Amino acid sequence: MKSLHILLIALSSLAGCNKKADTTIRNTVDTNKTMTNDSLTYLALGDSYTVGEAEPQAQSYPYQLIDSLNNKGYKVLRPNVIATTGWTTQDLINAIASSGISGKKFGFVTLLIGVNDQYQHLSIDVYKQNFTQVLNEAIQFAGGDTSKVFVISIPDWGVTPFANGQDSIIYPQIMAFNAVNLSISKAAGVNYIDVTPVSRTAAGDATLIAPDGLHFSGKMYAMWVKLLEPVVASRLKK
Repeated sequence: MKSLHILLIALSSLAGCNKKADTTIRNTVDTNKTMTNDSLTYLALGDSYTVGEAEPQAQSYPYQLIDSLNNKGYKVLRPNVIATTGWTTQDLINAIASSGISGKKFGFVTLLIGVNDQYQHLSIDVYKQNFTQVLNEAIQFAGGDTSKVFVISIPDWGVTPFANGQDSIIYPQIMAFNAVNLSISKAAGVNYIDVTPVSRTAAGDATLIAPDGLHFSGKMYAMWVKLLEPVVASRLKK
């Protein structure tokens, strides 16, 4: 338990430092894009996993997703990303409120949030309330069309080197939070993509881990996109 306590303190410190460094860079929304009548806009909501922490932007899953869709004949503009390393659900709620996109509509929305709630020991009840709020906002950004909202499960960072062999403790906690976001997503009628099982394959493959030893690599995000893209494509029109 002592080693877990030390690990969690280290993680909180790492998240706090990254959060401060990234907020002005990653929490931006490009509202000046050139678009045609058949262009699709995309809003990506999340935390370090949406940013693609420690990897080039092009390797993050939102950018790999639009590349995959565009290669199949869709016309998706660059993603509008509201995400920063270290964010909890409450941080994301606050960022959305100050983002200046209130009332805007997007062709589709992805949402992946909760890992920081888990390692900061925020309660499941708080997460349930906050996730419900942010999912409702995501649905509003999709024009009320739940088929255009895609929730992604929280991956298991317990398999990374930074977790120092604590996956037997971290994984059940991650799954408890995923049980909440899955239940809420099903009740809301949105799409749910479970990337947690594939994230655990990083335990035996160092190429799936980012250089910081804590986050995932572009290769892992490509595996997520293989799960996500067919579902998104099935809900969109070319």
